[in-house]
Amino acid sequence: MTATLPAASSSLMPTLAGRYYTDPALFTREQERVFEVMWQCVARTDEVADPGSFRRVQVGRESVLVVRGRDGGLRAFLNVCRHRGAQLCTEESGQVNRTLRCPYHAWSFGLDGALVAAPNLARMPDVDRVANGLVPVQLREWLGYAWVCLADDPPSFEDDVVGAVTERLGDPAAIEEYDVGRLALGRRIRYDVAANWKLVVENFMECYHCATIHPELTDVLPEFSRGYAAQSFVGHGAEFAAGVDGFTVDGSVGFPALPGIDQDRDRRYYAATIKPAVFLNLVPDHVILLRMTPLAVDRTVVECDWLYAPGVVTAGLDVSRSVELFHRVNQQDFAACERTQPGMSSRAYAAGGVLVPVEHHLALFHDWLRGRLGEG
Repeated sequence: MTATLPAASSSLMPTLAGRYYTDPALFTREQERVFEVMWQCVARTDEVADPGSFRRVQVGRESVLVVRGRDGGLRAFLNVCRHRGAQLCTEESGQVNRTLRCPYHAWSFGLDGALVAAPNLARMPDVDRVANGLVPVQLREWLGYAWVCLADDPPSFEDDVVGAVTERLGDPAAIEEYDVGRLALGRRIRYDVAANWKLVVENFMECYHCATIHPELTDVLPEFSRGYAAQSFVGHGAEFAAGVDGFTVDGSVGFPALPGIDQDRDRRYYAATIKPAVFLNLVPDHVILLRMTPLAVDRTVVECDWLYAPGVVTAGLDVSRSVELFHRVNQQDFAACERTQPGMSSRAYAAGGVLVPVEHHLALFHDWLRGRLGEG
C-alpha cells in the first residue's frame, strides 16, 4: 500500500514527490536544465593566480578547466581535446608553461584555447587553429570566485547571481560592505554527502530543524530556535544572543569586524541562497561560502570556505573557534540529509510530504524547480 498526501489544510503545503530525489532520469534533466545552463561558482580566483595555472572542475556532466592566461586573464574551456576527445587534465589543479598538451596524441593548445601545435600540423595549412581550439565556457569573476556557465547564451549574471544576494539582503550595496573579493581563505572543508542536492538546499533554506539538531548555533542565534530562518525575510539578519561576543562555537570573541560593515549589520548573521548551488553566510568578522556539486542522484559534494580579513590569515591567527561552529552545523545538517535520503524511495513518501508555514519559501523553491524542468 502506498501512502497518499495528508489531508489538505490551511497550515500544510505539499512537497515534491519522492521520485524527485531518487529518479536518475530526473537527475539527468536537472543537469541539462539547471546545472548546465545556469551560473555555477567553481573556484577561487586566487587559486589560479599565475599564468599557466589551472583548476579542473565539474559542471553538470562536463569537466571544465579554469585557466589563467599569459595576459593575466581568466578563461574557462571544456576539458576535452578537439582531436579525439581525451581529457587534457585529470589532476584537480596544476601549472603549465605555455600550453595545455593532450597526453594522447600531443595536440597542444594555448592558454587562450587556440590550437598551437600537433604532430604533422605544419603539413596541414588549411587547419583553422581557432575553430579547432578548445571549446570556451562563459566565465565571470565575482566575490573573489570564478563563476562559469555552459550555456551558449547565458542568463544575466546580474539578475541571477548578484540579484539573488540583493533580493535577500534588501540593498544592492549591502554585499559590498563585506568586500568578499578581498578576503583570504582561512579554511576549506570538503564534505561528501550521500543525499540528493535538493535535500541539501532545502535544509539550508529552513530553520524549522534548528532547535532540534543545532544547539551550538541556537546558543549564538537564539531566534533560530523558533524555526524562522534568516533568509525567510528580505533584509533580515539574525541577531547574536546577549552575552555572545562572536560567531564562534562557544560564543567567545572572534576578530574585529570587517572594515566596511555598517553598524546596523554588526552582531548579525545574514544568509542567501544563490540558486542552484551556492550558500552565502555573512557575519561581522568573516564570510562562509558553500558551493555544491551534484555527482549523482544520491551524492552531493559540498565545499565550504571560511574567508577572513587578509591580516588574520597572513598572521596565522587561530580561526578554529569560528570554523568549528559552522563545521558542526554542516555535519549536523548533512547527517540529517543522509538520514532523509532513504525515505525518499519509501512508499510512505511516494506522493511527497508536507511543509509547515515557516517553511513556506521551500514551496517557492519547488515551484522554481518545476519551472526549470518545464513542468509549469
